[in-house]
Amino acid sequence: MTIQYYGYPKCTTCLKALKWLKGNNLAFEQNHIVENPPSKELLREMLEKSELDIKKFFNTSGMKYRELQLKDKLSQMSIEEQLELLASEGMLIKRPIVYNGKQLTLGYKEAEFEQTWKIQ
Repeated sequence: MTIQYYGYPKCTTCLKALKWLKGNNLAFEQNHIVENPPSKELLREMLEKSELDIKKFFNTSGMKYRELQLKDKLSQMSIEEQLELLASEGMLIKRPIVYNGKQLTLGYKEAEFEQTWKIQ
């Protein structure tokens, strides 16, 4: 699977991740996380492969997260409901997401990118 990058053009963290991917000559498909968010099925796959808690997929510092008051609501929602919510609103998703069908990174930390993506 080609590396899939989901980011937001005005996000400085996303821009740093893009610069890193391009600087390391990695082939990837760029996706606008708001216009083309990952599907519920793809998010489920990412969740299962990463073995991360679903809460890690939420952009907890985002305005949309606060506006919907998800801090208090997520614990009462099923995983299916949370996946549906993430798939319906790209601004709720922690970004950038970089995924190749096996490995996943959420957000951008250079050391994590070096470890995860340098060997491609």
